[in-house]
Amino acid sequence: MSFVMGHRNRCSPSKAPPPGRVDTSSQLRELRARLKAMALDAFIITRDDGHQSEIPANRDRRYTYISGFSGSDGIAVITREWGAALWTDGRYFLQADIQLSCDWLLMRVGQPGVPHLIEWLVEVLPENSKIGADPKLVPNSVWNAWTSQIGDSSNSLIEVFENPVDRIWNSTTGRPPYSDHKAYVVPERFSGRKWEDKIKDLRAKLDAEGANAVVVTALDEVAWLLNIRGYDIPNNPMVYAYVTVTTNSVNLYVNESKLSTDVKIHLKALSCYSEHCTQIHSYDALIGDLKTNQQKWKKVLLPSRCYNSPGASRAIYSAIPPKKQLAIPSPIIFMKARKNRIEIGGMREAHIRDAVALCDFLAYLEEAIAAGKEWNELQVAQEVDQFRREQNLSRGPSFPTIAGFGPNGASPHYSPFESSNLLKIDGSSTLVLDSGGHYLDGTTDVTRTIHLGTPTDFEREAYTRVLMGSIQLASLVFPFDVPMNSIDVLARGPLWEAGLNYLHATGHGVGAFLTVHEAPITIAYTMGNLTFQEGYFFSDEPGYYHEGHFGVRLENVLEVVKKKTKHNFDGQYFGFVPVTYVPYEPKLINVKMLSPQHRKWLNDYNTKIRTLVGAELKRQHRLKGFYWMMDKTGYIPEHDSSSSSGSISVTALLLTAMQFVAFSRRGL
Repeated sequence: MSFVMGHRNRCSPSKAPPPGRVDTSSQLRELRARLKAMALDAFIITRDDGHQSEIPANRDRRYTYISGFSGSDGIAVITREWGAALWTDGRYFLQADIQLSCDWLLMRVGQPGVPHLIEWLVEVLPENSKIGADPKLVPNSVWNAWTSQIGDSSNSLIEVFENPVDRIWNSTTGRPPYSDHKAYVVPERFSGRKWEDKIKDLRAKLDAEGANAVVVTALDEVAWLLNIRGYDIPNNPMVYAYVTVTTNSVNLYVNESKLSTDVKIHLKALSCYSEHCTQIHSYDALIGDLKTNQQKWKKVLLPSRCYNSPGASRAIYSAIPPKKQLAIPSPIIFMKARKNRIEIGGMREAHIRDAVALCDFLAYLEEAIAAGKEWNELQVAQEVDQFRREQNLSRGPSFPTIAGFGPNGASPHYSPFESSNLLKIDGSSTLVLDSGGHYLDGTTDVTRTIHLGTPTDFEREAYTRVLMGSIQLASLVFPFDVPMNSIDVLARGPLWEAGLNYLHATGHGVGAFLTVHEAPITIAYTMGNLTFQEGYFFSDEPGYYHEGHFGVRLENVLEVVKKKTKHNFDGQYFGFVPVTYVPYEPKLINVKMLSPQHRKWLNDYNTKIRTLVGAELKRQHRLKGFYWMMDKTGYIPEHDSSSSSGSISVTALLLTAMQFVAFSRRGL
């Protein structure tokens, strides 16, 4: 049996490697020597840390050290004698192809002929091979899937607690330390609720499930539950910690040097002898304590996978006997995703200030380019981050800013901070700017695509189709039980009509001064069937990427709200309200392609920008940004003889979406 592995860019001897390619041959040699000493035939390296974080600390980016690939999603597999391979999704195909040296196979997940990693290992390894992985870094659900896929083959999956990567990657080989910054308290005026009340609600959910304890492993859940934040994860205000909550105790496992006296007072940890305070334990004591304390527990809730939340690690599951495990999604996921009144208000306010920063920056950028000044992508990213830092309550970027010009914009997660191929910004192509900020009262994530010259007809068509899809999704009013995945077709429909598409999800949840990618929300027709709740916030971000030429992406954060409808046939109805208010680029919009409904939505949106963002721009005396915003938000005639009949397409897409709903209701 053989597999089509996919083309690698410039891997023939006659071609020079592209800028940005990383030579990891020495790391591979050292790791293979370690595998031989450990009697392992292969080793799997995930991108996870002990909390299964989407973005781990730099010290925990083991698969980047071994492979050179810096994307946020990937799994590396190194065999002793049969090659090395990396699996990643469509967001990173171009980036991985550039960064991986020719020692690596690139497995483009979801593409024809690409095997699962265990399928590949079983194929290439000899019989009776030992495949190692670190159980502290692998979600239990993933470990079980790997075990099942190995099946009846003679190969075996081995728990390796002493990670061989850690033996070759240390301070002498450039491994960075963890952050030494201390945690801090999020006041109730931003969190909206006391941590003690959240614990009370969590205990009620444990009681309803018949559980005596829960292990909280995800860092954003720890931060939300206890109303604390920190600096341990780049661009995410998290503290490395675990929490266990029982009927009569709250236990925080953390490096105690991270906790100031103020935080300990906040957690009532200075003298704790009841269920209403927090006991502090060493970070490394969790597994041992679980093995001891499980003897007095009848049932322990261990987080299982919930779409984009991986759940607890194999090591944590192994500490609790199977008969005592209650493996279900963490209830905190849903408690946290549904924002309270204070959090909702904070998210709205944070997005207005964020829009002020973006309007002011884009006005500054356009003026600079028009004056003949030279800018590259890295300067764009650095400057927009600085404009955000000037806003009240700013706590820095919510992720590394993506600023991709021309062909670099065709890589959805292109990072100028890591690029060896920075491009100069000019008027020849599009610039995709995907950026966001953390504020004490909220988190933002917004993408705009601009053009500083004269766009081509195809660039305008692609941009307009992406805009149409974004509007169609944002305009939807729907019954409460419509699955999230079914609305994806609304955003993709205008692109599909022209034979275009994009290889990433249409949307993700957004936290309130937490992670910019928040469980459980994922808008993708291939994933899940959860339903929306009032107070959820998520991104609406269709795109199009013309490899080697240009990219387009437009992203707003939407709030889920209750809708009053003329009739009430099927219970409660929901809809969406944008909280992102940043102008679109008029020169990239082919107005003739827009239906009257699209035009009305766009005019209403522009009016909101002028009202909400305009007032704040003037209050902050940012007149350059104000006049730029006014210029970009002009009125579009809503009816003319040349307008598109796009409303017919919307109806067809809605029918398609409702077919998804019907199938899900029937369990098909």
